[in-house]
Amino acid sequence: MQLLDKQAALIEAILFLEADAVSETFLVKASGLAKSEVQDALTRLKQIYGKNEHGLELVSLAGGYMFAPKKQLWELLKTRYGKKAEARLSRAALETLAIIAYSQPITRSEIESIRGVSSDAMVKLLLSREFIKEVGKKDVPGKPLQYGTTKAFLRHFNLKSISDLPKLDEVERRKFELR
Repeated sequence: MQLLDKQAALIEAILFLEADAVSETFLVKASGLAKSEVQDALTRLKQIYGKNEHGLELVSLAGGYMFAPKKQLWELLKTRYGKKAEARLSRAALETLAIIAYSQPITRSEIESIRGVSSDAMVKLLLSREFIKEVGKKDVPGKPLQYGTTKAFLRHFNLKSISDLPKLDEVERRKFELR
């Protein structure tokens, strides 16, 4: 196996294991490869999965990469798999959603302070799923946007109101405090 094929295989395995689109930066960290090697591997995977004999393709989504069914196959598959795939949230998305639900209104930087990692992609995903919305701007310099949950969030999780969320004990409550 050539070196590029080994690198492409490594990136392929990482993409397979991740539920959401992942950035080149993430792939560099997860694989231990140089950025140029990751880029070459992604190019190779696009070539491999671009062939007609494959049912998947490598797609660029929300600043990251992931495998998805080819567009021509998705029309045949979406009635069976569309709802499940659309309804499923990754662990990172659920964590971000929980922080927003328990701490609203909350800014993106406050979410990131609690999570300890960038939350741009998760906030965008939750906005696109209409689980959260912009609820105003915080009265501090820069006037950052604040987020809160929506009626769609309540419906999805079968809650009458935000007060129906499970109560947190002291240890759990500390997880939602700004660091």
